[in-house]
Amino acid sequence: MLYAVQKLINSYFFLFFVNLSISILILSLLLITCVVYAEPVHLKLATTTSTENSGLLDKLLPPFEEKFNIKVDVIAVGTGKAITLGENGDVDILFIHAREAEDRFIQDGYGVNRRDIMYNDFIILGPSVDPAKIKQEKSVVSAFTKISKQKSFFVSRGDDSGTDKKEKSLWQIANITPRGSWYMEIGQGMGASLQVADEKQAYVLCDRGTYIAYKDKIELIIIYEGDSLLFNPYSIIAVNPDRYPHVKYMEAMQLIAWVTSVEGQNIIREYKIDGEILFYPVAVK
Repeated sequence: MLYAVQKLINSYFFLFFVNLSISILILSLLLITCVVYAEPVHLKLATTTSTENSGLLDKLLPPFEEKFNIKVDVIAVGTGKAITLGENGDVDILFIHAREAEDRFIQDGYGVNRRDIMYNDFIILGPSVDPAKIKQEKSVVSAFTKISKQKSFFVSRGDDSGTDKKEKSLWQIANITPRGSWYMEIGQGMGASLQVADEKQAYVLCDRGTYIAYKDKIELIIIYEGDSLLFNPYSIIAVNPDRYPHVKYMEAMQLIAWVTSVEGQNIIREYKIDGEILFYPVAVK
């Protein structure tokens, strides 16, 4: 009798431990599934339009998003507006190209941990007839001066972007305040500016990356290039968490680490359109 009771007890214990083990296994699988299918963290990136118009972000961001389960919400508005979003704490990180404005952003305590990412250059596009005859000019300032004197049509972005800031600085160096019907400020991004300039057969200052991405859609060609004043560096900056504790600083730093890593820099280096390089990485030589 005692043997039968003991056997029954042992059976109950065996079944209890079997069921417990199965329950633990199921719970573990559920936890793993929850981790695998967890909703991604959203990171707000304010950026110049050239990184989007050129197609670079479509290559650079998806591998990062997949690797870290972070969804990057891109706000492509031009450098000036991107900086304003950062100053208001409305975004987590900036990817921009206007060094003096970046310096002020950091000095005023809005941004931290700036890293240089890449560079290309600005170019002057125009109709092949080159109405102001600037192609052979020795400097970009003299090219701008001739455009002004000839009152040749010139399209300005007029949107406080990095490209717009560069253009305004060149007019200032030339000691010229452009005005008149020949000078058209449109308040639009680079892609829209190229389309308007193409329609008007006007000159326009453009970053090389966007031009390469758009050149099959327009008739404008490169008229002037090569001046050191046209150097165009890009940086990435985290919004300061001490000023805005709600920003996703850790995720911003993950993105900074990604774009400055060997893998991220190789994506930038290898991104080409029709065999032409759009950007040159600088974080990893």
